[in-house]
Amino acid sequence: MNQVSPKKLLLSKWTAVKPIAKQKHFLVSKVILPEPPNEKIEFVEIEAVYTKKVSLISWRDLTNSEL
Repeated sequence: MNQVSPKKLLLSKWTAVKPIAKQKHFLVSKVILPEPPNEKIEFVEIEAVYTKKVSLISWRDLTNSEL
């Protein structure tokens, strides 16, 4: 499992192990900040490089080597 800092997620590039709807390459386009600023980051928006489709996922899913 890779260590990922939530502060360095914005504009980071990711590749899916198994293509999702024929999409394999993604970019973190937005980090969703929690309402109370002292809370931890939970979600990020990823954008497919080819189709520009945006999805909301948990940032911890990026560390899962099976996904």
